[in-house]
Amino acid sequence: MAIAQSLPGPASSQVVFAIGLLRAGWPGSLAAWTGFTLPSALLLFAFACGSSLFTGLVGASVLHGLQLVAVAIVAQAVFTMQRSLAPDLPRLALAMTAAAIVCFVASPFATIATLAGAALLGVLLIVSPPKAAATPGSNTSAPLNLSFSRTRGMVAAAVFLALLLLLPILAAVTGSPHLVRFNAFYRVGALVFGGGHVVLPLLEQARVVPGWISPRSFLAGYGMAQAVPGPLFTFSAYLGAEVQDLATHAPPAGLAARAVNSALALVAIFLPGLLLMAAALPLWASLGQNPRLRAALRAVNASVVGILFAALIRPVATTAFRGSTHVWVDAILVTAAFFALTRLNAPPLSVVAAVPGCAVLTSLAAGGL
Repeated sequence: MAIAQSLPGPASSQVVFAIGLLRAGWPGSLAAWTGFTLPSALLLFAFACGSSLFTGLVGASVLHGLQLVAVAIVAQAVFTMQRSLAPDLPRLALAMTAAAIVCFVASPFATIATLAGAALLGVLLIVSPPKAAATPGSNTSAPLNLSFSRTRGMVAAAVFLALLLLLPILAAVTGSPHLVRFNAFYRVGALVFGGGHVVLPLLEQARVVPGWISPRSFLAGYGMAQAVPGPLFTFSAYLGAEVQDLATHAPPAGLAARAVNSALALVAIFLPGLLLMAAALPLWASLGQNPRLRAALRAVNASVVGILFAALIRPVATTAFRGSTHVWVDAILVTAAFFALTRLNAPPLSVVAAVPGCAVLTSLAAGGL
């Protein structure tokens, strides 16, 4: 858990991958990750394939309700993460600075530059907290009993860096749409710090900005991702299936083509985090106690709060409320959902079910049957 929280990528999936690796080597790691990921990936792929059925007054209201769910859940994530990752004034100031940069600098590199700058500030300015007293029987610095050596860990790190550097070049040279999309998802997976919700702004830049998917479809899929079990990164399975051809502005017609796109997106976004986990496991005893690394990670995590807050404003809230004929009703629904999540500890699934239902009732009452 400590290693996963210190690396980019989906922490829950990295822990599952590591358990499989420790128990049964590389085949075990693949089996564990597949078993943990496949259920939600299949459900989101099915939702993408069936999204064309959501037409008419009721269907449009359901999709709009899912967009409102996304507003409430991202707001809850910002609220929760701020309390744990930016609780003091210096880190809160860092979070707000990151939010301002991402909001006002119209560049796909703004998020990357913000994370890098935060890490540098952490090393230079932020002092790590004193070490907590060890609990009886704990030994966090003990080497893990691994079935592979540091050499194999270094190989995993080399593969991670090679893909990060070479994929953009190969995509540009070949012009292959599959490589272009694989590269986009891989880079997102390599840069996500702070939990699954932080994938939202990076995916929005990678998918919505180039015109590969509409903002409303993007948020509807994100809302549905809250209703299914499993890691939030499986949202990529939905996005891969929904990706539009830039010429036709529609997803591929064939089920097989959509399945290929979905699988490529899924593998690409998880791969960097899993490679980094394999690289870090043999080295954790030395890296985990490095005070500069710990300070850099604390600063990065604080900036992540600001980046997610910027995503809450745009695209989440602006897209969900844009064009709505019942803005005040939508605001009440979002506020009620946020209160249920943060104060009543309501399960996200109940909120995902309730808000679209209320949106349908509101539309039917206003528009008539």
